[in-house]
Amino acid sequence: MKRFLLSILFIGMFFNVNAQFPGGLGGAAKKPAVFGRISAVILDSLTKKPVDYATVSLIKVKDNKPVNGSVTDPSGKTTIQNVAPDEYKLRVGFIGYVTKTVLVTTTPAKPDNNLGTIYLSPNENTLADVQVEGTKAVIENKIDRMVYNAEADGTNAGGDATDVMRKVPMLSVDIDGNVQLRGGAVRVLINGKPSGTMASSVADALKMIPAEQIKSVEVITSPSAKYDAEGSGGIINIITKKSDAQGVSGTVNASAGTRQNNGAFNLTAKTGRLSLNTALGTNLAYAQKSRVAFENITYLNDGSVSSVLQDGYSKWSRNGYNGSFGLDYDFNAYNNISSSVKYNNFSNGGPGVSNYLRNGESFTNKSDMDMGFNNLDWNVDYKKTSKREGEEFTVSAQLSTSRNPTSFSNEFIPAGETSGPVIPTNNTGVNHEYTAQTDYVYPFSKATILEVGAKGIFRNLNSQFDDSEQDFEYNQNVAAAYGVISFKLSKKLNFKGGLRSEYTRIDFNTQTNGLQKNDYLNLFPSAIISQTLKGNATLKLSYNRRVQRPSYVFLNPFLNDSDPFNLRQGQPNLKPELSDNLELGYSTYIKGSVINASVFYRRTADVIEGSVSSFTDENGATKTLSSYLNVGTAQTYGANVFASYNPKPKWTLMTNLGVNTYEVSNSETGLSTGTFLNYNIFGRSAYGFGKGYNFELFGVVNSPRRTYQGKTDAMIFYGASFKKEILNKKGSIGINTLNPFTRDLHIKTVNNAVNGLGTLYQSTNIYYPLRSFGINFSYSFGKLKFTEKKKIKNDDIKQDQQQQGGGMGGLQQ
Repeated sequence: MKRFLLSILFIGMFFNVNAQFPGGLGGAAKKPAVFGRISAVILDSLTKKPVDYATVSLIKVKDNKPVNGSVTDPSGKTTIQNVAPDEYKLRVGFIGYVTKTVLVTTTPAKPDNNLGTIYLSPNENTLADVQVEGTKAVIENKIDRMVYNAEADGTNAGGDATDVMRKVPMLSVDIDGNVQLRGGAVRVLINGKPSGTMASSVADALKMIPAEQIKSVEVITSPSAKYDAEGSGGIINIITKKSDAQGVSGTVNASAGTRQNNGAFNLTAKTGRLSLNTALGTNLAYAQKSRVAFENITYLNDGSVSSVLQDGYSKWSRNGYNGSFGLDYDFNAYNNISSSVKYNNFSNGGPGVSNYLRNGESFTNKSDMDMGFNNLDWNVDYKKTSKREGEEFTVSAQLSTSRNPTSFSNEFIPAGETSGPVIPTNNTGVNHEYTAQTDYVYPFSKATILEVGAKGIFRNLNSQFDDSEQDFEYNQNVAAAYGVISFKLSKKLNFKGGLRSEYTRIDFNTQTNGLQKNDYLNLFPSAIISQTLKGNATLKLSYNRRVQRPSYVFLNPFLNDSDPFNLRQGQPNLKPELSDNLELGYSTYIKGSVINASVFYRRTADVIEGSVSSFTDENGATKTLSSYLNVGTAQTYGANVFASYNPKPKWTLMTNLGVNTYEVSNSETGLSTGTFLNYNIFGRSAYGFGKGYNFELFGVVNSPRRTYQGKTDAMIFYGASFKKEILNKKGSIGINTLNPFTRDLHIKTVNNAVNGLGTLYQSTNIYYPLRSFGINFSYSFGKLKFTEKKKIKNDDIKQDQQQQGGGMGGLQQ
């Protein structure tokens, strides 16, 4: 352990040296303060869309010699750093476009020059193929990730992040909002960093984010060692709408519908080297009845039967709001500091009524639930670059604190009575998390790049109850260090590999076992080889090892008896999941069409799953307990195919098919589930009629899902939208619908378990009100230029993917 901590200290000292001597390994001299930068945004002159990967060259006027260059990013933006004061020609070119040259001058008094928007004109041979009026590409394929551009999909308006996730290729989302990536657990980031809103329940957190605030969703199946090792299936990164422009720019979105109402506002003001941004969002879901029919039968070993039948509804409303403020300041061309604060507040709950029949005895339970959540994230980031293009040193710090109060009550009314005793319960969860991180990137050349870094995460989780004897405190500290190297094996063959080391120390207290401690050290290698083929095709082979640590909800031993016959409890002694992932992928572009295919294998040890069991309470009554277990080892084989095709210039067809096996075995317990096949199908059709009119249809089919104890039925979602651009294409107004022909989505889950009491059969039927109709409005003002800032990424905690609560089985709208 001492050697490990010393190694991290050594790396930190190494970073400090490079910060003081910006030349780093190359020993470059200190840069003059007058060096500046030249920036611009490159757009297609007809479609006004960004030109991605356009080549930009900076040439001195006096000798006509090139001095620097770059390529544009997906938003069309380009920035050339370390520019000495002089007169230059900026030359921009791309296949299919006429090369354009712009004169630009920088001076010691004004070393930076923002050229604004530069338009490239398609050449004559390309004009016939240009889609002047149509729809923006919704899916982009990159070497290490697939990007779903949510802002280009009109069917998202009026929904929340859960609705968006249902349409992202390779993801599957169940009725409660639990997200899986190709059958494996995922880590969800927001703008490349963790958020306290995800700490207790991903499903709840996704419902807090209006769809109108989401720009895109990145699906990363092969993260490098630079990322935290969390997420056996991979990483999902939600990018929210931002802007970075001289002057003032922003967006306004509003939607109203039969299921929920959303509002979102984003504003950025930038002058010189200072940029300020703020965002506000709100959502309000109407209270709608969700019906739950529950059957719980235990066949006891003595030949008797204990049964509980339940039928009723919950009528929960949901509302929330969030706000953020950030600033970004460039001291000069090489030093930048940024800071942001984000606050989320979310609450849901409401009354419910259930009729019970227990071993022939009938009664009614009137329940009421109030669940709240508020979270504050504060980030501070410093970045230092150098004259050497690509060299970068960063130091980041993050504070995240959240509070999660929950209160519920049950009133049990015997048959023939009008009232009964009311039993209240209150619980407050508090989470504090502190993170410090430093990273250094050194390019030996354009093709050979070294990345190293170190990180520390300090967590304190505390759960407080009415009965102080059941209070639960959990501390987790993680120290990590990594190194990544990327280089070319040949002209068309690239390699990127690395190793991450993570040391974890845990201590927690329980009423029965007192203080317990545990620590472990894990190594996480990763490697990816990519081959460029003819015809813009790419073949890649990747391997990585991942971990999935249980979080607070999995570990909390408090007995939640909001439903008196179906109790919930965490398991403090859960082990982390460890998985090894191997993937072979292929992608190609054929005359505007996109095909991406992959096959993968994943082996996961100590798989964590929910479990149900029967037990007898102090009064001799038979009840069920829902908890979590390390059930065994899973072997998963799978494949994914994504395709996009344009039958006509204004018509886009898109589909994604994912399949994977499910199999869990445990040699100690003799458990073997056998092999089952899961699948996910997504389809989309978008058509642009011209003059700003667009129409879209989509559908999603999730196959039945297996666990080691049971099965959940298949789910189908479908919807449509119609949108019209207005206000000189700066605004739009539209209508949309989700599952218009069926009010409720019927989901049936069956579990079977054998324990010391006997055999348990449990069946749950949920009727969830999903049908909705809505109208939405969007408006953008100013010049929008998106940029990404380096942020802390805590990717190491397995988040709850079960709705927590009582009453009607914990179902939330």
